[in-house]
Amino acid sequence: MAATAADHAGGTGLSSERIKIGVLGGGAWGTALALHAARMGHDVLLWALEKEVAQHINEDHENKNFLPGFPLPESLRASNDIKQVAAHGEILLMVIPTPFVERTVSQVVDAVRKDAILVSCTKGILNDTLETPNHILKRVLPQHLHSRLAYLSGPSFAAEVAKENPTAVTVASEDDAVAQRVQAMMSSPRFRCYRTHDVTGVELGGALKNVLAIACGISDGLGFGSNGRAALITRGLDEITRLAVHSGASPLTLAGLAGVGDIVLTCTGDLSRNRSVGVRLGKGEKLADITAAMKGAVAEGVLTSRSAHHLALKQGIECPVIEGIYKVIHEGADPVEVVTKNMSRPLKAEVDQRVAQAAHH
Repeated sequence: MAATAADHAGGTGLSSERIKIGVLGGGAWGTALALHAARMGHDVLLWALEKEVAQHINEDHENKNFLPGFPLPESLRASNDIKQVAAHGEILLMVIPTPFVERTVSQVVDAVRKDAILVSCTKGILNDTLETPNHILKRVLPQHLHSRLAYLSGPSFAAEVAKENPTAVTVASEDDAVAQRVQAMMSSPRFRCYRTHDVTGVELGGALKNVLAIACGISDGLGFGSNGRAALITRGLDEITRLAVHSGASPLTLAGLAGVGDIVLTCTGDLSRNRSVGVRLGKGEKLADITAAMKGAVAEGVLTSRSAHHLALKQGIECPVIEGIYKVIHEGADPVEVVTKNMSRPLKAEVDQRVAQAAHH
């Protein structure tokens, strides 16, 4: 008889149930999540776009392209057949860059199991429509799957998850039973999931922190020190919170793992691609040269900086940090001049009234 979610392993409070999990996306984060799930004992099948990635995983048990140096269990299998993987998973982890979510998910709509839970593990906002993955998925997927959507976010470098370093994330879903199911099936003694209903807050926190990480990297590259980085993190968090609250999110979500947690990690961690891009910009390198040197790795904050800027304009919310990083990346502005201008703005209260009211309620 199969174990249920109520069964616990060793009295730890963690489920002993094991299920089929599909992973769409063979990049570093998709591979790390697949590795984590396979270590837990789940039956994991990963879809990779590149033939060589699937071949390396199946034959060499390593993703040499995107997560080299981490042995993968033989039980973790890979395929280039996206419909096969989509049909495999009771839980389907979607680890696809935001600009490709619609195109990719459209290919598997008819293959997804009717009882499947689809978990977006993607952070971003489309440039042209300002849609988050939640908006895209609800537009592409049939109505009966809308209540089966969840969103995983939080401070989680792929390499550290692969190393089994202790990691905590949050799972957001409008349906608490769905969030609980994902939480139970993905939590282990090294990977702890919390849950929330606040999909908007989790998605905006996860997307906008990448922009802030580039700003912090630029500050570090310019040698502005710990004071400058702390100021950027704090005031950047204020801007992200104001944008999220205006969109209907709770400010408490931005004080959690998908907000402060992810911001601290991405803005200070040496493994942060977005921070690394910022450091190199701060030292005078050109964005085109930096991007070319990344060999296919993605710094989501570069694209999201444009979305964030236009979201702030659309909402009529003053966001000098976001505006400043947009000007540096897309208009070639001098970062020192941007900092000087921002520091010289009219003085104001620290806490925004709307955020304070939302926190009170």
